[in-house]
Amino acid sequence: MDVESLMKANLVVHTQSHDYPIIITSQCDMAKEIAPYIKGKQVMIVTNTTVEKLYLADLAAGLEEDFEVMSVVLPDGEQYKTQQYIDTIYDALMDNHCSRDVTLVALGGGVIGDMTGFAAASFMRGVNFIQIPTTLLSQVDSSVGGKTGINHPKGKNMIGAFWQPQMVLADMHTLTTLPQRELSAGMAEVIKYALIMDETFLDWLEDNMAALMGLDKVALAEAVARCCQYKADIVAQDEREAGKRALLNFGHTFGHVIETHEGYGQWLHGEAVAAGMVQAAQLSHKMGWISEAQLQRICAVLISAKLPTQPPSIDTQIALDLMQHDKKVKSGQVRLILLKSVGDAVVTADFEPKLLEEVLASCVPN
Repeated sequence: MDVESLMKANLVVHTQSHDYPIIITSQCDMAKEIAPYIKGKQVMIVTNTTVEKLYLADLAAGLEEDFEVMSVVLPDGEQYKTQQYIDTIYDALMDNHCSRDVTLVALGGGVIGDMTGFAAASFMRGVNFIQIPTTLLSQVDSSVGGKTGINHPKGKNMIGAFWQPQMVLADMHTLTTLPQRELSAGMAEVIKYALIMDETFLDWLEDNMAALMGLDKVALAEAVARCCQYKADIVAQDEREAGKRALLNFGHTFGHVIETHEGYGQWLHGEAVAAGMVQAAQLSHKMGWISEAQLQRICAVLISAKLPTQPPSIDTQIALDLMQHDKKVKSGQVRLILLKSVGDAVVTADFEPKLLEEVLASCVPN
């Protein structure tokens, strides 16, 4: 499969509000690709200080002939995914007299996508927005499906809204500018799809990890396309995470504990999810669902992507308390995504609390 063929095989996400395309390409004219999905004449591009230097000028120049183009540049980092910086976006919209037919364009990674989407969902009770994800993590996961939001000091992504974009543009060329650590963080979400949905995809990842980590655009395009298709299929069945969509949070309950405890931005989201997936796999193993060999296979593929498999030391009771802020908690009961086998995940509260405590305690030095 080459990049050109993927460009011709664009994916479609089906939701109750509207259907929208995911365009996978390489070194495209971003302005030309997104222009048909802009409503009205006003465009507000939201980006960060890192991405600004790489892509903002060209995108803005490409749109200026047909649209009134404005931009807001936020600091780069998970620690800025807060109400304060959402207000920065609102201020820019108000100062520029933006109306209900403005289109917000998220140009950046998952933080920018989540914040821009939340601003779009809430400004004037909802305006048009477009996703241009520039990291692997955002291309395969956060840009698709309409989950938007910000962090709270007591919990990650606790404030937000479901708000679907008009389209998603994933340009493989943007991945060539990613630092190694960011690329690895994105691979955690890629690996997640294999572990919860498709063991044959895990086989493919094991065979192609060197190419992926070497930024081979054909391999990356195939991985992005596969992951987006998995997510599109789930979102079509469960747009608002009432059931099956929760499977996409494999490793996230543990991972969010790491991010919240350590301070947002200290561990990248994908790094925390990687360690969290190992903890979820350890609990699955303790329950007799997956074998020791499967557990070691999971660790090995994460290590091959240069991801951590050991979480930081966190007091067990503190970790349990932080888990109570997870969005999957129902009636005070923590629910986790665990593996019946590789490629087969379930959402369950049916686990022995003692086993969970054992997993959490195993990471705390004596």
